[in-house]
Amino acid sequence: MNERSRKLLGEFVGSAGLAAAVIGSGIMAATLSPNDVGLQLLQNSYATALALAVLIAVLGPVSGAHFNPVVSLAERVLDPAARPMRETGLYIAVQIAGCSAGAILANLMFDLSPVALATTDRLDAARLLAEVVATAGLVGVIFMLVRAGRTALVAPAVGAYIGAAYYFTSSTSFANPAITVGRMLSDTFAGIAPASVLPFVAAQLVGAAIGVVSVRLLAPASALPTTGKVTQGT
Repeated sequence: MNERSRKLLGEFVGSAGLAAAVIGSGIMAATLSPNDVGLQLLQNSYATALALAVLIAVLGPVSGAHFNPVVSLAERVLDPAARPMRETGLYIAVQIAGCSAGAILANLMFDLSPVALATTDRLDAARLLAEVVATAGLVGVIFMLVRAGRTALVAPAVGAYIGAAYYFTSSTSFANPAITVGRMLSDTFAGIAPASVLPFVAAQLVGAAIGVVSVRLLAPASALPTTGKVTQGT
């Protein structure tokens, strides 16, 4: 297997693992604590944060562990030499495919239909604003650390940020177009109705743009090259 194929496989596996963790832990949380939404969210966020940090740490050396189209696009803007545009496009494609596969896997693990379109409506102005904030923060966390040469902290920092953002954003911090698509395929605790998906993705792209501008203003010069060093979020 050549280097590009390994990278794409790493992105697919990591994205699938992320979606399986987010959706699977949501299903388990709803099963274990059916009458306590707060406890469900705690269990879901805890599992997601830990799984995300582990996936980044394990697959970072393979693909950079983006698992997120906005991270791949932000890398493209902040460091165009990091990877060819074609590879960035392939990253985004496999991230979406991986998150979709992970959603199907989570459904199957809990003996549900492989695909069940979610019915949870998340479309309102407050949640869209929250997605802008969550995504801008995620991009900032990743690329500020990368530009400071502190890439060893990216995995725990991203896990911690997403875990915290579950609570300080009204949207519970999707911050990732690929996972947004994946969560559409599971009518469970973590699901999002199809009608909410495109507005969420648009808000995430706006947030990513704000994050990129913030990184350029706060850290105009890279301390280290970013190639292969970048990672994601949910």
